[in-house]
Amino acid sequence: MRDYLKINPEVNEALARKQPVVALESTIISHGMPYPENVKTALACEAKVREAGAIPATIAIIDGKIIVGLTVAEIELIGQAGETVVKTSRRDLPYVISNKLNGALTVSGTMIVSALAGIKFFATGGIGGVHRGAEITMDISADLEELAHTNVCVVCAGIKSILDLPKTLEYLETKGVPVLGYQTDSLPAFYLSTSPYKVNYQLKTPQAIAQLAKTKWDLGLQGGIVVTNPIPKALSADPELIDQAIDQALKAMQAAKIQGKESTPFLLKRVAEITGGQSLQANIALVLNNCRLAAEIAKAYWNMED
Repeated sequence: MRDYLKINPEVNEALARKQPVVALESTIISHGMPYPENVKTALACEAKVREAGAIPATIAIIDGKIIVGLTVAEIELIGQAGETVVKTSRRDLPYVISNKLNGALTVSGTMIVSALAGIKFFATGGIGGVHRGAEITMDISADLEELAHTNVCVVCAGIKSILDLPKTLEYLETKGVPVLGYQTDSLPAFYLSTSPYKVNYQLKTPQAIAQLAKTKWDLGLQGGIVVTNPIPKALSADPELIDQAIDQALKAMQAAKIQGKESTPFLLKRVAEITGGQSLQANIALVLNNCRLAAEIAKAYWNMED
């Protein structure tokens, strides 16, 4: 494994001492936002994790090497390269590594590497899921399968609202993945703080979430946990505007015959364009909010392990 994995010394020391570490993904840098907002947001995410008392570990592949804990220069490299960096999930890892390419890790890719490194908590924007029209296209994110068997707690703002929320919830239920709501029983919908759908359980403190995670894994129940953390209502996007933007973006995607792993970046970019940047500002706000909560949960978890 040493041939493939390079852990930042600060992250490595924190893991050895059982101090809280929060993993951060890199597709939000390469494919989720334009430059330079992507780099500014990535650095702000790391700062937010530190403010809350944990060590950040942004994860990507640089020249075929998995880096757990990017430097500022490496974040800048991924940010400037943008969509030329390979979007990397479980399927893509051996290809990107063996060909010594640069790769930005998705939720599923970040979960895999987090587990390899011993990181149990991960903050992101929103998880992937069942795409709208999946009964025809069979387009279902690899994030869901990873959540079914990889022991990482993913803190997010819910399922990306460009997706089919009820079908995604059904898929997670089938796989035995608990979907928790932090101080809410309504499933957040990424840009929006609420939706018509319900989470499995509402938990009101980071300590309660950490206790559930510890109990699940102590029982030997394999798989991840989804913690949904609503974007603050004052920063939530306008629901009607978002719905209209998503409908337009879906039509544009179908016309362009875009499928597979390119679907989500295309839709997010089009929604941001249609909303005049409102969705981008909501995206930045929600991911920072998730970083704070993930750090608080990680601290609570390791306090129980002491």
